[in-house]
Amino acid sequence: MITSKPLALTAGLALLNKSTGLCAQQSRPTRVSSDPAVRSPASQDPSERVYSMRLVWKSLDKMRCLRKRSTIPFLGFLITFLLFLNLYIEDGYVLEEDKRQLRETSVHPPSSERYVHTFRDLSNFSGTINVTYRYLAGTPLNRKKYLTIGLSSVKRKRGNYLLETIKSIFDQSSYEELKEIVVVVHLADFDLVWCENLVQEITRKFAHHIIAGRLLVIQALEEYYPSLDGLKRNYNDPEDRVRFRSKQNVDYAFLLNFCTNLSHFYMMLEDDVRCSRNFLTALKKVITSREGSYWVMLEFSKLGYIGKLYHSRDLPRLAHFLLMFYQEMPCDWLLIHFRGLLAQKDVIRFKPSLFQHMGYYSSYKGAENKLKDDDFEEDSIDIPDNPPASLYTNINVFETYDATKAYSTVDEYFWGKPPSTGDFFVIVFNKSTKISKIKIATGSDDRQNDILHHGALEVGEKLVGTKKGKQCSSYITLGEFKNGNIEIQDVDHKIAFDIECVRIVVTASQKEWLIIRSISLWTTQPPSQ
Repeated sequence: MITSKPLALTAGLALLNKSTGLCAQQSRPTRVSSDPAVRSPASQDPSERVYSMRLVWKSLDKMRCLRKRSTIPFLGFLITFLLFLNLYIEDGYVLEEDKRQLRETSVHPPSSERYVHTFRDLSNFSGTINVTYRYLAGTPLNRKKYLTIGLSSVKRKRGNYLLETIKSIFDQSSYEELKEIVVVVHLADFDLVWCENLVQEITRKFAHHIIAGRLLVIQALEEYYPSLDGLKRNYNDPEDRVRFRSKQNVDYAFLLNFCTNLSHFYMMLEDDVRCSRNFLTALKKVITSREGSYWVMLEFSKLGYIGKLYHSRDLPRLAHFLLMFYQEMPCDWLLIHFRGLLAQKDVIRFKPSLFQHMGYYSSYKGAENKLKDDDFEEDSIDIPDNPPASLYTNINVFETYDATKAYSTVDEYFWGKPPSTGDFFVIVFNKSTKISKIKIATGSDDRQNDILHHGALEVGEKLVGTKKGKQCSSYITLGEFKNGNIEIQDVDHKIAFDIECVRIVVTASQKEWLIIRSISLWTTQPPSQ
């Protein structure tokens, strides 16, 4: 384009000069009479009239040439003006593009250290992110624990619940449970004085846990954070709200990144949470009962980013994911997308909830936050063991309400069409086990008549293969259903053998459909032993 400018201009000027020269050749000087007298055509003789006519034609010719001379320069000027206008517009587009890139660069400087540090490893989602941390209290142990509990905390305008949360975690755990957990607190505020004062309080109150390697306090350096200015204003959020939630995503990403290799499982909590008694034992029961099934995230609270359990092997990908979309939406929305991308379509949430939100003032502007989980139970948590098993039934299943949904503490159930005498629902354990208690409930609050009106509960041994799957060849009846429910205590004292099957048998046909809401089994020892 640079070379085309003089060429176009030269061509235009050459055309102009050629036309001007042609006009000059046509308007050669002619002899004009110097006779001052003005004569009328009638008083002129014929020769004079001819001469006058020639003068008129020559005058007209001069006027025509004059018009050419005035028009051609105008055309030349117009051509030149349009050429420059075209070039100016093109340069304007380039200039605007440069301005746009400059604006984007000012928001996310591609050459800045923080951008490079944060996003350097995004091409390798299975690896950790290159971030430097300050160890404010404690150091990681060499031995992997069973569970890491992660907390991220910032300075609040009103109230501070972090110390109460840490205390609840340790107080609600037995000595044996404490051996299997490590708590990691990420102080994600850039106010170093606040951080130092808080670390002193944590060290004073929980020194023995820090020494034992059960409590770590860390901080990711500020230079590793991406830009938090000029972010997208999605959902019409005010600028300070967008900055708060975007930084929170990065805070959690750096926390997850640090915890990747500390344990086999990872639990995310917020810094204003109260725990149920022996929550780790309840978690282990649920995890054991899910052996052989695929899951990405198990939920033990229905609020925010509280009580969300992951495999530690998934933490690097989750950390990268939060960083990639840190300015798009809040973290509790992002984790739903993450779960779906890893092919866990449905929420897997357990009742009762093991964690309760106790903070009254939010970490965002100190606003009031009265949210409570009405499924939380602090005491008498008695989650069943439900050892790994396969489930079979010959009852006609309705839509997707399959047999496995009755064997879970998740809020779902089995639903079948009207059963007939002799129909069965059987649980076949992966390995034989001793069972202490069995509790089965049928029907639901909104369909109270869809219960098992006539049925018996049996336990069996001597597993054999059949066309319809594995079954036990020998069964003993434990009891009859009453009002659709049954509960049998001290099963291990009544049955001499290790149980391989538990079976529900329909003893009389019914017109009503059947909902099996829950099947709960408690073992006398951990199912993994």
